[in-house]
Amino acid sequence: MHTRRRFKQTKRLDERLAEEAARLREEARTLAPGRRREMLLRRARQDETAMQIDAWLHSPGPRAPT
Repeated sequence: MHTRRRFKQTKRLDERLAEEAARLREEARTLAPGRRREMLLRRARQDETAMQIDAWLHSPGPRAPT
């Protein structure tokens, strides 16, 4: 049986997503327009969307009455 390696994250998910999005956008800036650049920008947008979803899921927002 194969066991999955587990490790504790040292940064929160939103921090990791923000860093990755910034890194991808920076890398995309160095490239000429083309497929690779568009792929990097798409991944950066996906990370930013994931950050928004994570924030929404963790927001206090409306709660059911108790």
